[in-house]
Amino acid sequence: MTFHEERFPDDISRGARGGPERRTQVVELASGHEERNASWAASRRRYDVSYGIRRADDLARVVAFFEARLGRLYGFRFKDWADYKSGLPSRTISELDQQIGIGDGTTTTFQLTKTYGAAPHGQVRRIDKPVAGTTRIALAGTEQVSGWSVDTTTGAVTFETAPEPDVVITAGFAFDVPVRFDSDLMDITLDIERLGSITSIPLLELRLR
Repeated sequence: MTFHEERFPDDISRGARGGPERRTQVVELASGHEERNASWAASRRRYDVSYGIRRADDLARVVAFFEARLGRLYGFRFKDWADYKSGLPSRTISELDQQIGIGDGTTTTFQLTKTYGAAPHGQVRRIDKPVAGTTRIALAGTEQVSGWSVDTTTGAVTFETAPEPDVVITAGFAFDVPVRFDSDLMDITLDIERLGSITSIPLLELRLR
């Protein structure tokens, strides 16, 4: 998949609107009861970044970013200010934030994930785009400052030596959402002061795996 490891401007994304979307089929029966079925196993996020544009320079930067991505062709990184850490936004990233696996003495590579909600209904989200320099790893509650590496383009954590059997592996990290523009048209309206505005700039989360 064509993807640029470049992040959409943070100061504009901070004013964006959007969040997770799910696809659920609901059939209402004659009795008034419902039958519901989840079409998607995981949610997919949508955003509108037009709300973050405050100045003419912001508009120019978004247009330049759009052109460099060739519209919908290339994906890119996006910071969702409502959900960009392994823990709560108000807390410092901790190596104990998320359990990403249990050692078996053989496996050396584990995927970064974030779990929403508690068992038995918790939903696991794959994290493909961790932010460089933010990942922390612990084995059995003890932080590991070396002996591992993380691929910031895939979210895979690789240990030099496989963790021992039954050892709980936890991680903390900041992450971006892989997205693309959801329109090939940048519909700009110029006012009399040439400040300009855009009614909507939709972004859509990409499923990379």
